[in-house]
Amino acid sequence: MPNKVEEFNAYRQQMNDRILGQDNKVLKRFFSLDNQAYAEGALSVKTKELLGLVASMVLRCDDCIAYHLGTCHELGVTTEEVFEVFSIANLVGGSICIPHTRRAVEYWDALDKGALGE
Repeated sequence: MPNKVEEFNAYRQQMNDRILGQDNKVLKRFFSLDNQAYAEGALSVKTKELLGLVASMVLRCDDCIAYHLGTCHELGVTTEEVFEVFSIANLVGGSICIPHTRRAVEYWDALDKGALGE
């Protein structure tokens, strides 16, 4: 049975393929711009992903939070660093971010569990 991380990644890939397969120029350009924005530049990829994570938490987008957590995990972001992001997001976004923080911690734990092969 797929775990939370596998389910999210499979669904995201399936739907991105469907969207991009429609060959809509505006959507393709938007997806490309999003990809380019997170490339190495004056800010490191890691910094940009952490910024994306805090913005996603403040905007309360669980899919975006999961995506950025996955990328942060791949980049070697530590649990301590992620929790500092959570603290900034809750400070900026207020208590409405708490439920998203709970789900974010659950997803981060699932990422760690997968990395440990459990």
